[in-house]
Amino acid sequence: MAASPTNPYAQAGVDTAAGDLAVELMKASVRATHGPEVLGGVGGFAGMFDASALLGYTRPLLASSTDGVGTKVAIAQAIDKHDTIGQDLVGMVVDDIVVVGAKPLFMTDYIACGKVVPERIADIVRGIAEACTATGTALVGGETAEHPGLLGPRDYDVAGAATGVVEADAVLGAHLVQDGDAVIALGSSGLHSNGYSLVRHIVANAGIGYGDNAADLGTTWGEALLEPTRLYTTPLLKLIEAVPGGIHSLSHVTGGGIAANLARVLPQGSWAEVDRSTWSPSPVFRVLADIAGTPITDTEGTWNLGVGFLAVVAEEHKDAAIAAIGAQGIAAWQVGTVRTGARPAGDFEEGAKGVDGGAVRLVGAYRDGAK
Repeated sequence: MAASPTNPYAQAGVDTAAGDLAVELMKASVRATHGPEVLGGVGGFAGMFDASALLGYTRPLLASSTDGVGTKVAIAQAIDKHDTIGQDLVGMVVDDIVVVGAKPLFMTDYIACGKVVPERIADIVRGIAEACTATGTALVGGETAEHPGLLGPRDYDVAGAATGVVEADAVLGAHLVQDGDAVIALGSSGLHSNGYSLVRHIVANAGIGYGDNAADLGTTWGEALLEPTRLYTTPLLKLIEAVPGGIHSLSHVTGGGIAANLARVLPQGSWAEVDRSTWSPSPVFRVLADIAGTPITDTEGTWNLGVGFLAVVAEEHKDAAIAAIGAQGIAAWQVGTVRTGARPAGDFEEGAKGVDGGAVRLVGAYRDGAK
């Protein structure tokens, strides 16, 4: 039933009936993520997850992560396409959990908007739910809040939080990394969800519309820039299982780029040089840098440049790891080696995000053409 025009809340700009309709439209997608461990269904004040499965662990550690999608949502709003933003959110949140080797258990989401448009909210949540299913994560709850006056009618933002579990003696991290370990890159699907303030600045300054054709990218600018974030959780969990003891640390390449994020998962005193010549950045990065008149190397602290994840792997297991990732449809290749001896002269990235980890720098020149 539509909100009555005499309803003072409706007069203030909040339509609770629209919110109820949005929940009805998303119910089936959310329920599809639920296994028998999810209790209470959709619409409760709190999501419930049966933790008795943790009794099978010797010392279960819970891993948690929270994040958003950032200004990429502005492009979704500009072209009125909202069915991929949900995958971006899951990628940003759940893929941080697998970094420590944890299996995701459940996730919640939060959508703030200026006006609830049920179909739009349902598209966003449907994308979240489908990505949760792909990563083995139950979507146990969420909230949609209408903030008229604070956000415009077309404006919204999304955020989420997730929890996973890992056996204490199976935690991945810098403590396992050894001299001679191989650094393996996993290809990205494009920009993922980082550096969009720079992207939007470049596009705006060039007078490009999101509906304009991007000839070098084979689609419109809006569609190219909304390419969803690749999901790595399931492939990486399979990798850890396929190469027992061989995976030492993992790094999710998000804000800060390759060097800063790899340095966070290396031990103090270690260093690595990432060889640019082992791959070619995806066309979207090259096109944007060309339009901006900026050397692509100047964007290394902002964009992933074609590398969405990094795995630090025991040297004797590197070929098996590359093959295991490749078998799951993700390009993988060695970009460097971890060293603990004397470090070469020159500038290295270290101390990123407050972590006293290793030191990393990129060397050489990027390969021309596709990897």
